[in-house]
Amino acid sequence: MAVTAAGSAVGLVVDDRVLAGAPIWAKPFKFSVSFVAYCLSLAWMLSLLPGGRRSGGPRAGWWAGTVVAVASLVEMVIIIGQAMRGKRSHFNRETPFDGALFDVMAVTVVILWLGTLAVAVLLLRARVADRASAWAVRGGLVLALTGAAVGFLMTRPAPGQRRGVSEVVGAHSVGVPDGGPSMPLTGWSTTGGDLRVPHFFGMHALQLLPLLVMALTVLAPRFRRLADERVRVRLVLLASGAYAAVFALLLWQALRGRSLIHPDGPTLGAAGLVLAAVVLGAYGSLSLPARTPHPPGATDVVDAPAAKDQDLTS
Repeated sequence: MAVTAAGSAVGLVVDDRVLAGAPIWAKPFKFSVSFVAYCLSLAWMLSLLPGGRRSGGPRAGWWAGTVVAVASLVEMVIIIGQAMRGKRSHFNRETPFDGALFDVMAVTVVILWLGTLAVAVLLLRARVADRASAWAVRGGLVLALTGAAVGFLMTRPAPGQRRGVSEVVGAHSVGVPDGGPSMPLTGWSTTGGDLRVPHFFGMHALQLLPLLVMALTVLAPRFRRLADERVRVRLVLLASGAYAAVFALLLWQALRGRSLIHPDGPTLGAAGLVLAAVVLGAYGSLSLPARTPHPPGATDVVDAPAAKDQDLTS
């Protein structure tokens, strides 16, 4: 995927062709970069699996990861091949050959989804030493699977499209045709709903929730409350719930044909409720009395002088 990302970046520079309102190599580049992040995260999660039979062991994880890797590679070969031909890779029914390629992509997406589901099942059964990391991995996988499933909604015929008649069957946008005014870089619609928004947001929970755990771990030596495993677990569970709520909000907004950058009253009201719940949840989680001792080398920013006096007294 790193190689395909580099090749697609070169294509963006040297090839000025445009397809559906976007540079023809933009889709291969975005997919490659997304797969780099997705596969690295999945590989790290697989490394957390213990070797015993009860959890499925590394052999089952190896097979699941290999299935995801091969399915991803097949999809990228088709996307890059269609870009080289100057053709759409997604929703293309212009010729029997184009339709067959899109059908193969549809199968690979299902296989990729099932491979990730297998990894999720293995990790749900496994015992991970750090509870915060365990919940971040589980929440990230469930949200990533849900976000990936949004892709299936894009294959439905849009208004005016009929399978076997239209050259293009399916769409990213809702309420407006694909290829209209869009945001830079992402290409998301600025005039209607876009299912790629919740699709992207959901899939990348696989990276963001584990990154939250890493950040909490780094900050734990400086803040005593974060040194308490219970606090970290509560914050991760809160983040997972908030992430799920924002994902649902983005999907609801897209299905109603509303652009991400032009939210209406109901969307803003729901976002306000989610924000209030997060603030209250964070306050409650951090208010939990600290129980565990400081990790080695830990100092609390507020209590540092008092700790120093105590050391001198001892």
